[in-house]
Amino acid sequence: MNNWSLYLVRTRLNTLYTGITTDVERRFGEHCSGGPKSARYLRGKGPLILVWHENVGSKSDASKLEYRLKKCSKSEKEKLATGQVSLGSLLAK
Repeated sequence: MNNWSLYLVRTRLNTLYTGITTDVERRFGEHCSGGPKSARYLRGKGPLILVWHENVGSKSDASKLEYRLKKCSKSEKEKLATGQVSLGSLLAK
C-alpha cells in the first residue's frame, strides 16, 4: 500500500503531535474522541486541530519521514504547518 500520510495535530497547549496513517480523517477523529484508539499523548489536550497532512507513499517511507520530522524543531514544524516550507525542503538538510 502506498497511501500512507504524515500529519501534524495542534493541541490546546499549542504543542504539535506528529503521526502517520492511511486515513487522516479517521485517525484525527480517533484522536479527538480521546478513546482507546487515540494517542496517549493527545488525551486530555483537546480541542485538537489538524494543521497539516501530506501523502508520503509506503508505510516504510512514512515511518522514516515521521522519525525525521519528530527530530525537527517546533519552529521548523510551524513553518511546515503554515506552508512556508515544503516537507521535502525541510527534510533535505
